[in-house]
Amino acid sequence: MNLVRWEPLREMDEFFRQYSPFFARERQRDNGGWTPTANVTETEREFLIKAELPEVKREDVKITLDNDVITISGERKKEKEEKNTNEIRVESFYGMFSRSFRLPDNVDVNAIRAESKDGVLRLHIPKTEAAKPKSIAIEVK
Repeated sequence: MNLVRWEPLREMDEFFRQYSPFFARERQRDNGGWTPTANVTETEREFLIKAELPEVKREDVKITLDNDVITISGERKKEKEEKNTNEIRVESFYGMFSRSFRLPDNVDVNAIRAESKDGVLRLHIPKTEAAKPKSIAIEVK
């Protein structure tokens, strides 16, 4: 007799796979798509936003700037299924996505540049020089 470790989550996954094959797709529709993960870093010269967009083509990504909010949006399209393939588990999210970030006051919005490589979108947002405080003497009368 073989002992098998009981894993309740595995049994739930198996249940939904067998009896509710559309469960994962419905969950995706409920939240309106998916949200890519992003890391934001800062150096002396710029802010850098790195958004993970695996399997998303450059032409399917749109970057907009409106009222100091930069938005990355687009769509990850599902590949066509092959006839002789049975999907055992699908953990990837497909569909529309959107992610927004509020920019600080000290950025040069005209010099923002984007590049995409290996499924990672990099937004380089250069900083402007901070306004130096002005010292004014006020005469008391």
